[in-house]
Amino acid sequence: MLLALMVNKNFGFGTQIRKSPYFDSTVKWGAKGFSVYNHMYIPRDFGSPEQNFWNLIEKAILCDVAVERQVEITGPDAYKFIQLLTPRDLSKLSVGQCKYVLIVNNKGGIINDPVLLRLAENHFWLSLADSDVLLWAQGVAVNSGLNVNITEPDVSPLQLQGPTSAEIMIKLFGEDIKDLKYYWFRECKLDGIPLVVSRTGWSSEFGYELFLRDGSKGNELYEKIMEAGKEHGLQPGHTSSIRRIEGGMLSYHADADINTNPFELGLDRLVNLENKVNFIGKEALKKIKQNGIKRKQVGLELNCEPLKGPNTSFWSIYKDGKKIGKVTSAVYSPRLKKNIALAIVNINNSEIGNNFKVIINGDEIGSKVIEKPFYDPKKKIASS
Repeated sequence: MLLALMVNKNFGFGTQIRKSPYFDSTVKWGAKGFSVYNHMYIPRDFGSPEQNFWNLIEKAILCDVAVERQVEITGPDAYKFIQLLTPRDLSKLSVGQCKYVLIVNNKGGIINDPVLLRLAENHFWLSLADSDVLLWAQGVAVNSGLNVNITEPDVSPLQLQGPTSAEIMIKLFGEDIKDLKYYWFRECKLDGIPLVVSRTGWSSEFGYELFLRDGSKGNELYEKIMEAGKEHGLQPGHTSSIRRIEGGMLSYHADADINTNPFELGLDRLVNLENKVNFIGKEALKKIKQNGIKRKQVGLELNCEPLKGPNTSFWSIYKDGKKIGKVTSAVYSPRLKKNIALAIVNINNSEIGNNFKVIINGDEIGSKVIEKPFYDPKKKIASS
């Protein structure tokens, strides 16, 4: 249905689903299909997903990720409020720095796993995964007793990812952009277009995010970057499920949700139970850690013909005739030449080397627990 509608300039399902500031440019450059994320269209098809993967790891791709909406928190108590929202210790977070954080509810369930940017002492952005954190934060603020202002600003990210992205950024911003460190950002302008540029991205590759601060300039910015990237092999693209799963990166609603806690995902480093702040979910997380987890995320190798694409439903996992978990994300990696998957299983079955049966479209498929991330586990590529 999406593909058929793309020929219509008025493509859409109504005003309740928003178009990004880059929408027209992505269509011009070949976007053939879209998904919906944070109530906004996101390009998910520029042709072959495998070619998109090779474009990413060999040269560079430009991705419209305006769907990563920002929740802006300002006011005299903004820092106190942010620390109330997340179990990660933010005491050493500097202005100009980013951190990957979790937002959990009072039961310790994950609501979102955003990247946090600190623009000033009491000025923060939460760059979101796919859930309504704006409403959650505004609701928490009501009875918090803290003086904060919580809004969604006119900010829309693009991701420039891949090994040649540095050369493209130098062409756009000059040599000193090379000084920008991993998980740091700077405020700047490109031909008068206001931006925040960070050394981050959702690809497990070297790259940048460009946070546009004026939605009216979206197509202009997209075209400038594509022009600058011509000689460096830049291609229009979309976030790569292949590279995401290789890197063990989470996709909210797939690998994590409100019924998943950080310890099940091995994200203990993002939870500081010694923090004096009584952050939301602290008591619940203390109990979970004390009692021990009952499930754990693992990596799987699936012993079947190459998957035609990512899974579109959760696949049940069985051992000795009993259901012990589910596959949450699966894909064929053309680089590793095997099917790889993220799964959550009973803790007693989570050891490396365990063998299971996975039910795919009614067929029993053999699988084995293997180390994850499946490629570049220390994130040396992204952080280089």
